[in-house]
Amino acid sequence: MTTQSKKTIRDIAHWHNQRALVRVDFNVPLNEQGEITDDTRIQEALPTLTYLTEQGARVILVSHMGRPKGTVKEELRLTPIAKRLQELLPNTPITALKEVFSSAVEETVKSLKPGAIILLENIRFEPGETKNDPALAKNLAKLADIYINDAFGTAHRAHASTEGVAHYVPVKVAGLLMEREIQALSKVVTRPEHPFTAIIGGSKVSTKITVLENLLDHVDTLIIGGAMLFTFLKAQGHAVGASMVEDNYLEMAKDLLALAQQKETRIELPQQVVIADAFSETAKTKAISIELGIPDGWMGLDIGPDSIVALQQIIRNSKTILWNGPMGVFEMKPFAPGTQSIAEGVAKQTQVGPCQSILGGGDTVAAIEQFGIDKTRYTHVSTGGGASLEFLEGSPLPGIAILDESVPTAV
Repeated sequence: MTTQSKKTIRDIAHWHNQRALVRVDFNVPLNEQGEITDDTRIQEALPTLTYLTEQGARVILVSHMGRPKGTVKEELRLTPIAKRLQELLPNTPITALKEVFSSAVEETVKSLKPGAIILLENIRFEPGETKNDPALAKNLAKLADIYINDAFGTAHRAHASTEGVAHYVPVKVAGLLMEREIQALSKVVTRPEHPFTAIIGGSKVSTKITVLENLLDHVDTLIIGGAMLFTFLKAQGHAVGASMVEDNYLEMAKDLLALAQQKETRIELPQQVVIADAFSETAKTKAISIELGIPDGWMGLDIGPDSIVALQQIIRNSKTILWNGPMGVFEMKPFAPGTQSIAEGVAKQTQVGPCQSILGGGDTVAAIEQFGIDKTRYTHVSTGGGASLEFLEGSPLPGIAILDESVPTAV
């Protein structure tokens, strides 16, 4: 799957007065007062919205927030989204509606002026959204001349607003954020510069085994960190104490290590870890070689200083780096150094390498924000955790697969 195979908003010849139904991802965090604490996802949609409004399109936005499970939850209304969007686009008329679809909504859309925006209510207030209900999809399609998916973070879900609606709209294309995401991730899979290093962390092998297998065909080195490291170490016969292990995946871990050897892909398992006698910021800690084994009652919660040095050397030799998942429990200060060193090392290599760096996953993004590292120091920071992993697994994403193939026809 490449960007060249899918049509984008740039491929549409005439936007003036067209009703553009845009699926965006405005699922932003709110504090207890209902205020937005991080507007990154709104900011990421601005290039698409600016392009459409400047071209004179009539823009109807569809988004979800939280998990209301098909019922109206007052605290999950999109009112704060509309307020922030209006602040970011002060010269664009923006109207927030209190429902997703009705005759009143249809009338409001009908009277919408070119260059103006309507924000529909939280689409997940509708029980048919996550069920990909054709009736809801058809109602959404009534509001559109052209459907645009710019919500990469939800593209792996076949929901009414991400996949279903596109069956009933004659033209369906990618937005600029979606285009950037597909371009960056496609390049990693199809034409990376070598040496290519993938750094995969996080807690569970079960959620990442397919992407690990797929990466063996593309990377030169695969670094495994986070809690899932201990499943691999146990599979090799090391004592891992009370560390988190997925015993059901021990055989799969062994198979992956054998497959890597067969493909002559290097798998790097950190050889020194920071262990603690409790899952606590105030626990006793020490760095230990995995050859010595982790004592009973102790658990591995980060990679150790020697491992950091070894991994930094691999990073410095890389021309392409894919990083998804932290190296340890970075939220706790004693177990943050491993993840922080990777974050800083990859950022530095991106600038001086030069090196293409692709970051994905909510925890990865949360980590670089916690460490105060500017996202622009990386080549691309993906807005989709699950979506980016499924893309890298080679799985077709419903929200992308349904879009029009790129052909030289004007609309």
